Amino acid sequence: MTITMLIIYLSVFILGTLIGSFLNVLSLRWGTNLSIVTKRSHCPQCKKTLTSSELIPIFSFLWQRGRCVSCRARISFQYPLIETLTGLVFLLIFNFQFSIFNEFSISLIFNLLYFWTIFSILIAIAIYDFHHKIIPDPWVFAFIGLSFLGIFIFHISSFMFYVVAGPIIALFFFLIWFLSKGRAMGFGDVKLALGIGWFLGLIGGIYATLWAFWIGGTVAIFLLILKNFLSTLPQKGALFLGLKGLTIKSEIPFGPFLVLGVAVAFFLEWDFIGLKLVFELIF
Repeated sequence: MTITMLIIYLSVFILGTLIGSFLNVLSLRWGTNLSIVTKRSHCPQCKKTLTSSELIPIFSFLWQRGRCVSCRARISFQYPLIETLTGLVFLLIFNFQFSIFNEFSISLIFNLLYFWTIFSILIAIAIYDFHHKIIPDPWVFAFIGLSFLGIFIFHISSFMFYVVAGPIIALFFFLIWFLSKGRAMGFGDVKLALGIGWFLGLIGGIYATLWAFWIGGTVAIFLLILKNFLSTLPQKGALFLGLKGLTIKSEIPFGPFLVLGVAVAFFLEWDFIGLKLVFELIF
């Protein structure tokens, strides 16, 4: 790798961390009276306005050892985690698209902006759903709209196949939501599934759904096992991990797992059960 490309990769990662920092603020302030644009970031404990040196993605958290420089209150690990994750996602998208074009062009820039925007929305949805167990309509509708627009841009040759993919994937989640009367699945997940079908197509949407259920089920089982283990310890670290009240009936938001399923299906494109071959034989 040349020095020029190394600088470009580093720049893309830094851009991603900056966007990740914004997504943290967006997800935490959405639905509150705090302005996302004009209100300066501050410590949630002592309310001190943060300086520029305290807002450097990842670095500030490490330099301050995860604590506010004023009151020494702990800073949520969510901040560096989302910043790092977004930086890596931006880097993966750039590497994926650059390997297709092998040169810088208007088409490459457009594709990068499109996919960066898509995954930024998905990351914001995952954060907000994790905290509030609800998906904001403006965000999911933006994802649905961009996904549908992408059919005209990237999949015009298989237009109808992609158009029907959205409702088919959404129907599966709608039936879960309807039959369980909203207990097993929120309607926000149904809307998110519509966008997933249009974004990934039918095969990709099925794989994203499979990954989401597999990862979600594994995490749920792991948390229950961990909670039971911690319950044997004095005052139990379960309090520290927030697992004290976790039971088999506990509500675990599914949106983050759907977003993770989309990422795995998008980047790996692993046809491990041969769906592509089956569809090629049928159609």
